[in-house]
Amino acid sequence: MLQQTQVDRVIPKFEAFIKRFPNEKVLANATLGEVLTLWSGLGYNRRAKYLHDAAKMIQSRFAGQFPHTIKELEMLPGVGPNTAGAIMAYAFNKPAVFIETNVRTVYFYHFFKNADAVPDKELRALVEKTVDRENPREFYWSLMDYGTWLKRQGAGSIRLSKHYVKQSPLKGSVREVRGQIVRALTVQGMTEAELAQTVVADERFAQALAGLMADGLIVQTGVILHLTK
Repeated sequence: MLQQTQVDRVIPKFEAFIKRFPNEKVLANATLGEVLTLWSGLGYNRRAKYLHDAAKMIQSRFAGQFPHTIKELEMLPGVGPNTAGAIMAYAFNKPAVFIETNVRTVYFYHFFKNADAVPDKELRALVEKTVDRENPREFYWSLMDYGTWLKRQGAGSIRLSKHYVKQSPLKGSVREVRGQIVRALTVQGMTEAELAQTVVADERFAQALAGLMADGLIVQTGVILHLTK
C-alpha cells in the first residue's frame, strides 16, 4: 500500500483492510470486488489484484503457509527481488538486500553525491556490504526514517538513480479514469454504454477500459462488464 502512496492516506486503509482480511485465507476467499472496494482511493489497483492472487497462491500452492525464502516469495504475483527482500527483512528479520526510495535517498546522500545515473546493481552491492546482519529489521527501519528526514530537509534526491521516472499527475491521466471505472464496477456490473455515462468518458475511456481488461481486473459476460471474481 505504501508504494507510491503517502503514509497518512495508507494508515486508515491499512487498518480497514486488515480488519476485513486478517490473514491470507480470508483474503483468498474474498472476491476481487470486495478487495478493490477497500482498496479504493489508493490507486494502482493492479497492486490489489496481485495481493489477492498472491493470497490465493499461498493457499493453493503453499498449503496456506506463508513462503519463507526469496525464491518462493518471488513466485507470488507482483513480487520481485526488492519486495521479496523487504519481506525477508521486515517479516523474518533476515539480512536480505532490497532497494526502495528511502534506501536510495540515504546511500545517494552519503556515497554518490557527485554521481549521476546510479544503477541499482551498484547500490545493491553497497547495501549488501553495510546491512546490519544481526538486526536487519531495525537497520531498514532506520533507513526509512532517515531517508524521509533527508527528503524533508531537501538533502536527498532519487533523481540520481538510473531508474528514476517521475510520476505523472493523476489529474487528467488515464490512471484517473481507470480508478473511476473500478470504483463504479465495485457497486454493480454495467454495459459499456452505462459505464461511459458514469465516469469521465473522454478520449481516455477506451484506453483505460482496455488496459483494465488486459490486466485481468475487469471481464465481460455477455454485454455486462464486471470486476473479475
